[in-house]
Amino acid sequence: MDSIDMAADFAHEAIDKIAAIAKQAFGGKGQRLNDAERQMISDCRHYIDANPITSMAIAVTAGFFLSRLLINR
Repeated sequence: MDSIDMAADFAHEAIDKIAAIAKQAFGGKGQRLNDAERQMISDCRHYIDANPITSMAIAVTAGFFLSRLLINR
């Protein structure tokens, strides 16, 4: 049983090290992606408020094409 526990501990330590390296490498990028997502959502909301008819036409057209793609499969 000891060898299984040692292997499990080694695996956990390796995963923790990899996670720490990934966090250092991508830590700031995650926040920037979240900020970009919030900005894009805000921009979309402003566009929809300013152009409701065009927004509805885009949504209906996208829904139509998506339904055609999914039905043909």
